[in-house]
Amino acid sequence: MNRRDFLFGGLALAGLSGQALAATPNVHIVYVGGWDCPYCTTWKNQYKAAWVASPEFAHVRWTEVDVPHLRDAYRPQYWQGDLAPILEQLPRKSGTPRFLVVRDGKVVSNEFGVSKWENSVVVIRSLLG
Repeated sequence: MNRRDFLFGGLALAGLSGQALAATPNVHIVYVGGWDCPYCTTWKNQYKAAWVASPEFAHVRWTEVDVPHLRDAYRPQYWQGDLAPILEQLPRKSGTPRFLVVRDGKVVSNEFGVSKWENSVVVIRSLLG
């Protein structure tokens, strides 16, 4: 393969990946946890590795608000920038682990507790369609 073929092949690939990215919905998942939360540790031990390795993970934006003390998980200093409007949408600002599914800036799923993670996965899959 010569340099020219390599350059044009790379440009074609970049164009295709740009089209694929444009077709992907703007889905953002926010995990809320605390280092001292035993339920958060349970979720991390039982589900996190499989989630990170899943095909869906590659198509969403993943953010962790994982703070040293669960009592601080909803303090505004941990929800800076584009996370602030997400925090404002939460009617209840307590409880961990919490799984927020956000599409185009709007919270579309707000699940609390290890057992609710599977509900979040169903919503994520439906949005990625």
